[in-house]
Amino acid sequence: MKVFITGASGFIGSAVVQEMIDAGHQVTGLARSEKSAEIIANLGAKVIRGDLQHLDILKQAASNADAVIHTGFSHDLMFANEYAKAAEIDINAINAMGEVLLGTQKPLVVTAGTLGLPLINGFVTEESTLLNSPRGSEPAAMALAAKGVHASVVRLPPSVHGSSDLGFMAGFTTSLIQFARNHGVSTYPLNGDNRWPAVHRLDAAKVFCKAAEKAEIGALYNAIGETGIKISAIAELIGTKLHLPVTSLRGEDIVKHFQWLSHFITFDSPATSFETQQQLDWSPMHIGLLEDVHQNYL
Repeated sequence: MKVFITGASGFIGSAVVQEMIDAGHQVTGLARSEKSAEIIANLGAKVIRGDLQHLDILKQAASNADAVIHTGFSHDLMFANEYAKAAEIDINAINAMGEVLLGTQKPLVVTAGTLGLPLINGFVTEESTLLNSPRGSEPAAMALAAKGVHASVVRLPPSVHGSSDLGFMAGFTTSLIQFARNHGVSTYPLNGDNRWPAVHRLDAAKVFCKAAEKAEIGALYNAIGETGIKISAIAELIGTKLHLPVTSLRGEDIVKHFQWLSHFITFDSPATSFETQQQLDWSPMHIGLLEDVHQNYL
């Protein structure tokens, strides 16, 4: 297939580009800067210059492709506490690409998250949804699927990890490390028993690839490698590796320390991927979060 990928130079998107190329597909990636364009080209993909607000460019690229994978997001706005604006840009981009795919058999794979979804028997499963929410990439994709677009969703956990040949690492865990360095203390909220799932970026990339190849309308896939890791365990490892004290925080201290992440840090969202593994013939193969942090992050 000819595949158009947004966010193609990013931590997750670059892994998806490589996975799709390795699977024999021709990839074109969206680049908003010269640096991004260079990364994408070095991966072996073609480059289209533009960003998520250039809707005409997105429409043309999606129209020319056999499949679209949307991993892009305005993370700079999110880090600046402008999440609502970033989400609006995201939804507009999804709808623009979906518009030109309507009436075709071309798949559109959209990225969403597991954090904060309702628990079913104690876990976020593929049946956990917030489709009554008017905002978000997942409801936008499902609305397109209801119209007949071959849209599906790959949900990522908050801790997507893994070292990169591009020389950077990402995911919420990286932010926890940076907050600890900035404040001279590694912390967790309340008693730290809330759990976050995790996945290695290379395992997640395979889910995107298989979802695009399967092209099932309205499918929800959980790219989960580890069901749930206590936030306190992550904080304790960071403290040990950085030789910093470890403590719990409450109230306004949570906001002061975790900043933009304070809205998410208290969520307890263990998740499973049993249905995804069965439907896509996929299973996580790579190193776990804590071992990865221990070996590669610090």
